Amino acid sequence: MRRLTAALACSLTLCCPAAALVGGAPAVERGVSLHEVMILSGRGNLCTGTVLARELVLTAAHCIDPELTYRLYELDAERKPSFRAIAKTVVHPQFSLPTFNANRATPDVALLKLVEPLPAKFSPAELAPKRARVVLGEKFIVVGYGAATRGDLRTSATLRRAELAATGVPGNLQLRLFDPATQGNTPGLGACTGDSGGPVYENRGGKFVVYGLVSWSTGPKAADGCGGLTGVTPLELYLGWIMETARKLGSPLP
Repeated sequence: MRRLTAALACSLTLCCPAAALVGGAPAVERGVSLHEVMILSGRGNLCTGTVLARELVLTAAHCIDPELTYRLYELDAERKPSFRAIAKTVVHPQFSLPTFNANRATPDVALLKLVEPLPAKFSPAELAPKRARVVLGEKFIVVGYGAATRGDLRTSATLRRAELAATGVPGNLQLRLFDPATQGNTPGLGACTGDSGGPVYENRGGKFVVYGLVSWSTGPKAADGCGGLTGVTPLELYLGWIMETARKLGSPLP
């Protein structure tokens, strides 16, 4: 299993990304209202986040290093970068990086408070309420700005989506997804570098709500890489913390 943050290997003004999520995942239509943002650290590490309020973003805890500064990163139609300042980052108090690095479940959840609200083209996503246990084969939509080709960070920074299915023994601490067409045995659709923190949506009666967020990936047959399994941190155990922390940050959620 591998972490999915990414260090941008090219100049932000010269890099020309072309895709995100491996396996030929299609780009998200830019005409729709966006729930997702890119998060960039002072070292150039890229993650994906989900807008919960105009000034509040959800992402993965392993994306946040308390010693670094973070900004939202955006490319315009000509792929020129712009940035938005983040006032505060809050990581779940029980998140353990050693536990995460040992491939064990931990609350891989963090919230970012922005200095100024996002513009109208971004809209808050809705968190899924608690539900019955996920069943084997259940479908989810994964969205992220990560690399489309492993090791080629020039293929980052375009929002893409993929429909994946639950495998293994689905639980409320960790969920594993794979491409139904390849079942994790050969290269297929899946999260890759830069997709960490991206939303994992479930279809609740025709409405897409955020069930969890992307935490890690493997290559085919659980090898190192991408295009095999996509590891998800379900949010149901952390909904109370998210709501309370959002309130303390001055951005109460409905």
